[in-house]
Formats: sequence, C-alpha cells, structure tokens
Amino acid sequence: MLQPSTPPPRLREQLHAVMRTKHYSLRTEKTYWYWIRYFIRFHRLRHPRDMAEPEVAQFLTWLATNKNVAAATQNQALNALVFLYKQVLQQPLQHIDGISRAKKPRKLPVVLSHQEAISIISKLPFPHRLIASLMYGAGLRVSEACRLRIQDVDFNLHRLLIRSSKGGKDRTTLLPRTLFTELQELIEQRTHQHAGQHITPAPVSLPYALARKYPNAGLALAWQWLFPSDGLCQDDNGQWVRHHLHISAVQKAVKKAITDAGIHKAASCHSFRHSFATQLLHQGTDIRTVQELLGHTDLNTTKIYTHVLGQDFAGVRSPLG
Repeated sequence: MLQPSTPPPRLREQLHAVMRTKHYSLRTEKTYWYWIRYFIRFHRLRHPRDMAEPEVAQFLTWLATNKNVAAATQNQALNALVFLYKQVLQQPLQHIDGISRAKKPRKLPVVLSHQEAISIISKLPFPHRLIASLMYGAGLRVSEACRLRIQDVDFNLHRLLIRSSKGGKDRTTLLPRTLFTELQELIEQRTHQHAGQHITPAPVSLPYALARKYPNAGLALAWQWLFPSDGLCQDDNGQWVRHHLHISAVQKAVKKAITDAGIHKAASCHSFRHSFATQLLHQGTDIRTVQELLGHTDLNTTKIYTHVLGQDFAGVRSPLG
C-alpha cells in the first residue's frame, strides 16, 4: 500500500528554516515575511516561483509611485525579495531594470542635548529609566539594552558586551560608572530571585541552538535577563520560556517621558544613541572610536553626526549675535 506523500513545506516554513539556518534575527524574519506576503497579494496571490524580475520591478515601482514610501522602505522590500529568490527559491534575480526609485533626501538624526536627555530619563519609572540611561550612556539601541544578560555586564573592565547585534555582530561598549551602583543592585536582586525559587523556574530564551547544546543554560544565572518580562512565551520548540522586556513597552514609556519633559522634538529611543555619538564627538573623541562603540560597519554612517555638530560653523556668528 502506497504511503501518502508528505506535502512540501509552505513558503512561510521554508523562509523560517533558511533564516534560522543563517542566524537572522526574528525581527528581520518578520519584516521579510511582511514584504513577501505584500508582494504575493499585490500580484493576486500568484506564487513567487511563477514570477520574476518584471513582477518585482512592478511591485517596487508601485511602492514608490503610489504608496510614496521612503527610500529605506523600498530598499527593505527589495532586500526581502532578493533574499526570497536567492536563498529560498534558489532562483536568483538578475539585474532589475525600470524601477522608479524612491527619493532619499538627506535627513539629520534627532539629537538631544545633555540636559534634555537627563530630563527625559528623570521622568521614566524603573526599569525604563535604567534602560534609557544605558541607551544614552553606552550608545545602545533599545533592542540591545532590553536583551542584556547578567554575564554581559563587566564591572572590572567597565564595559558591556552586546551580543548578536545588527548584522549578527558582537561588540563591546562603555559601561558608565554612574550606573555601577544601580546595575550591581539589580544583579544582586536578580541573583536572590534566582536562588530563592523553590520550584523549577522557567528557563530564559536562548539564541540559536544553545538550548539543545547546553540544556541547563537557560536556568543558569549568567544567562538570566537583566530586564525580564513578567509573563512567559513559547519558543520555536513549543517550550515555555521567559523572554526579555518587550521593546514596545520601553518605546511607549520614552514617548510619554518626552512629552512630560516638555521636549518639543520628534525624539524617540534612538535619539539617545544619536546623542551618545554627538556628545563623544563634541568631547573630541576620535570618530573611529565612536564608530567602533556604535558598531557601525561603514564610517560614513558615523560621519552623519559631524553634520549634526556643524563644527561650530567655523566660528561664524549670526548677525543678531
């Protein structure tokens, strides 16, 4: 008797498998799937395997001309489709002609003065206050601050270890001395909580296959989150684990603090990172050092902050003084 054949994996499952193999972040996977699904719906649910460069060009042009998306958004959609065709479908796209490119105007990042940053931080409750302090004092992205684990804080070398950041890279950055006491108290609190659990606690979520390689690592103190979530969630294997504090909770708290502080700028969590860079450059820090602390691959990305400073406009003064 013939056994029924196993149906091939769905496109979503294929994408998930490839991105897990290549160690892409879950956030990137969700973003790529959003654009792939958008692309499929735009072409009336045709399978991408049955389409090629003309359909991709048509979709990207429509995003720019009809939806008026930003250049970065159009590039994000393009990256998702290039990845789909090259890595998942094994049908690499050739040169795509005839795309109407979205315009990319030069925009300077929103930067806070030191007084403004401290004013916003002072309006935040714990633990959001400490997270914002790390973003400003160490130049962290909000995702990097939320994902800190106990072992990532090195008081002896005065540094923070940032794991699997943008592009999957690790880096080290400054650990502000003014945060030593609060961080030490927090770690001591987490240590007491960890030791005082009389029933088997839920393990924390771990990157990649670490949970299979070291089954008890999720329960080890070193891997515990500095800022854990209150509830549990299921990982890819269906196991209940504890994740870190959700990024959106910090973003909402910072937005409210900006309003409460009376700051009339289009600031966000990322403004703390921008402000970290500009403050270091203003102090005379070498731009290569700033690039390393921020984890930028391209120096040109870091150079944008020199335009924010304006280099005092070569000493030019306004007619009004």
